Amino acid sequence: MSLDKVFEALASGPRREILAYLSSAELSTSELAERFKMSAPTISRHLSVLENAGLVTSARHGQFVLYKLAPDNLVNTLAGFAFELCPVGGPLKRESRKLAAQKKTKTKTKTVRKPG
Repeated sequence: MSLDKVFEALASGPRREILAYLSSAELSTSELAERFKMSAPTISRHLSVLENAGLVTSARHGQFVLYKLAPDNLVNTLAGFAFELCPVGGPLKRESRKLAAQKKTKTKTKTVRKPG
């Protein structure tokens, strides 16, 4: 992880907001684009910068690529703390937790239902 890349990634307000939103949920480019009212290519460019800085990771799930915060990253730990205090990041982080809970509930519902 290059410190220059981390600072470059964190210099952008939209990227900091994306990090806050990914704090509790694994999301696709289209989900992020919908939330932030940006085009998918614009979100992809932001995610690429964040991934190159080591702040997010991606994993392919079927036809989707899901992004989440990189685990065990000191910058993300500090950012998570700061987002709790930040007037913009705090609400996004709370919204992310709600979204993660909703996704978890949907996943449980799908696994409980058996085709009849």
